[in-house]
Amino acid sequence: MSTLLKIQFTLPESETAECQIYLSGRVAHGWEEKPLEDDTIFYTIHLEDHPLGSEIIAEIKKRWPEAECISEEIEAENWGLAWKKYFKPIVCGDMFEVLPPWLMDTKTEGLRHIIIEPKMAFGTGGHPTTALCLELISKLFREGKLDTKMNFFDLGTGSAILSIALAKLGVKGTGVDIDPQSIVCALENLQNNGVESDVTLAVGSADCIDQKLKYDLVVANILSGPLIELSSAIIARLKKNSILILSGILNEQAEGVAKAYITKGLPAPEIFIDGEWAALLWKNTDSTDS
Repeated sequence: MSTLLKIQFTLPESETAECQIYLSGRVAHGWEEKPLEDDTIFYTIHLEDHPLGSEIIAEIKKRWPEAECISEEIEAENWGLAWKKYFKPIVCGDMFEVLPPWLMDTKTEGLRHIIIEPKMAFGTGGHPTTALCLELISKLFREGKLDTKMNFFDLGTGSAILSIALAKLGVKGTGVDIDPQSIVCALENLQNNGVESDVTLAVGSADCIDQKLKYDLVVANILSGPLIELSSAIIARLKKNSILILSGILNEQAEGVAKAYITKGLPAPEIFIDGEWAALLWKNTDSTDS
């Protein structure tokens, strides 16, 4: 019987932002946060990759010695049952609902449904960065900024939620991720949603496919550091009069990320906020090398 590694630790609420940044870069599929009465946050992570788990445990103990990080092996079936018990449909904006296959009979009518089978590498739309992206996609669609003649590039596709959302609006495109396991799960999710013929997947970053390919819409929901580092490669993917959405950014990082793109020729973006997180939106943007 297959097993998973469960990692649990507790940190003060004041450390939440830093911990979220760290975990976002190490745990592609997400984690559980449970607020406690003493103003601390109890974290739980499930991993299939035990060597990676050992690295994460060592790093947590180094960064936060007070976290009292512990780990144990559990049966994979128990993890799956837990998700079936606690996973609830998630409505993002006024257009999309994310839910697992076993809850399709409870789906909300009038919304476009994104079916996600919980895996070790996945996202559910519950994190504000994903929700912000889905809300902006909804906004653009309502404004008539998206149509079936357009194509998209989804950098850091993860579970392919954003690619699925765009495909369900009739937009075809490409999703890439540096995590091979994410691509495996992304393909399954594309198939479950009946849009596998509308999205091409690849393992890698912004430069992993033909450099000549450009897109009407580029969306990157990763982290501020990579967004800044990859700014030239991301801009190079933009067609004339295209749209760019960046997320995975803490509020205090938004200006720094925007500046990296402004210095390369883009105008100032619109900034959208959800709690501690921000998303940047450029409309009618031109690539500097178009």
